[in-house]
Amino acid sequence: MNLDMNYTSCSYLFFTFITIFLLHRLFSSSSRSGLPPGPLGLPILGHMHLLRSSLPRSLQSLAHTYGPLMTIRIGSLHVLVVSDSDTAKQILKTHDPDFASKFVFGPRQFNVYKGAEFFNAPYGPYWRFMKKLCMTKLFAGYQLDRFVDIREEETLALLTSLVERSSNGEACDLGLEFTALTTKILSKMVMGKRCRQNSDIPVEIRKIVSDIMACATRFGFMELFGPLRDLDLFGNGKKLRSSIWQYDELVEKILKEYENDKTNEEEEKDKDIVDILLDTYNDPKAELKLTMNQIKFFILELFMASLDTTSAALQWTMTELINHQDIFAKIRDEIKSVVGTSNRLIKELDLQKLPYLQAAIKETLRLHPVGPLLRRESNTDMKINGYDVKSGTKIFINAYGIMRDPTTYKDPDKFIPERFLVVEQDTERKMGYYQQYMLELKGQDVNYLAFGSGRRGCLGASHASLVLSLTIGSLVQCFNWTVKGDEDKIKIKLPTGFSASGTAGGSSLMCSPELCFDPFGYKTK
Repeated sequence: MNLDMNYTSCSYLFFTFITIFLLHRLFSSSSRSGLPPGPLGLPILGHMHLLRSSLPRSLQSLAHTYGPLMTIRIGSLHVLVVSDSDTAKQILKTHDPDFASKFVFGPRQFNVYKGAEFFNAPYGPYWRFMKKLCMTKLFAGYQLDRFVDIREEETLALLTSLVERSSNGEACDLGLEFTALTTKILSKMVMGKRCRQNSDIPVEIRKIVSDIMACATRFGFMELFGPLRDLDLFGNGKKLRSSIWQYDELVEKILKEYENDKTNEEEEKDKDIVDILLDTYNDPKAELKLTMNQIKFFILELFMASLDTTSAALQWTMTELINHQDIFAKIRDEIKSVVGTSNRLIKELDLQKLPYLQAAIKETLRLHPVGPLLRRESNTDMKINGYDVKSGTKIFINAYGIMRDPTTYKDPDKFIPERFLVVEQDTERKMGYYQQYMLELKGQDVNYLAFGSGRRGCLGASHASLVLSLTIGSLVQCFNWTVKGDEDKIKIKLPTGFSASGTAGGSSLMCSPELCFDPFGYKTK
């Protein structure tokens, strides 16, 4: 009897020891030597149980415990998370070429253009060719002059609509107005000829692209990272593929119309982005032969980026200014000091003389970055902060957390534009505020990553900055704004998904404009 009890006790202790050992090996996310630390994970789920509805905020919180470089597993996705500027500098500056690729997660198998992407393409011949094309032709030279006229024309169209609403005492949804504005601007930049012939094209594109983005956001964590990622149990993949095919049908028709209308006598200054892409497609001497799918998906990527970033940034900036009337008044006073007694509407040429306006926009993007997590993938083995980083390692750089670091920014959760009004004194080179501002937008300072940094920094940063500055400056100059309802401020909703800071006013931004400067009659009221 005693022998049986001893045997049972020993067996119990043995299996308990083995179970604890196996659970420790199973749950530990950094059991392999050389990896950065990380929290204990669960089978299949990894660290999903530790992530709240906002991924950037959750990763910021975990970094307080596990340090500026940690290992995280989100279902099947193993990723290193960078949460401080010193570590980010190593990846985005010191070893930029070695981390110049982006990793892609999500429902790629439902994308009919799979493998044709530019924004998320690996660092290779196609990506380098397209970036060179962007920098030398698509977004350079005479195209920039065309873009100025388009931006000012569409800003005036927005003001016309708002003046009419003001005279009728009507409220407006600024979220919808900004989405329409950015879509019209980009549509005329990309396919201006077709827009002149058919004014409904921007509306059609906005609807289709919005449907594609809405379908993509319906995928849950388990569908993105878990065991359901290769299945389509809820039909979200089918809906996404269907929306992309609708886009394909529209853009195929537009591209054929361009080809049919093409003439050899067309001047360079009259060409839009589609013209240049098709010229490159038909050029037998081009460094790389573009495919039609690459052209189609490049256009789609441009529209998705505009709808998801510039429009959101405009909405956030107006939210902060309406909620901080003292800052709103300072911007208006600054604009008055620049235009003087001429009683005219501000133009793009005035923007570099409006540092407080630029600082307010920059502060908005610091608090509410539209790209809160920068994605990178290593191209070679190396060490970062003393830890092994193998080739193919996927990395999140938490721009949201870095731009709210209290060691860099005093009162990091407060809206204080003045923090960006200090011009650094460089003993070898002195530059004005606006020149410094434009450099920082391109990620020269790794403490400020609103538009990314390095080779994979946002190519449209300068254009987005001009749209933001001209639009916000015009709305501040011409109107007083009140929130619809009994509230005197816009409520900021809690964050969800991969966004960093929630939604300005929820799904809409209902406000009432009160005209105080007539941009067409040049009369101050």
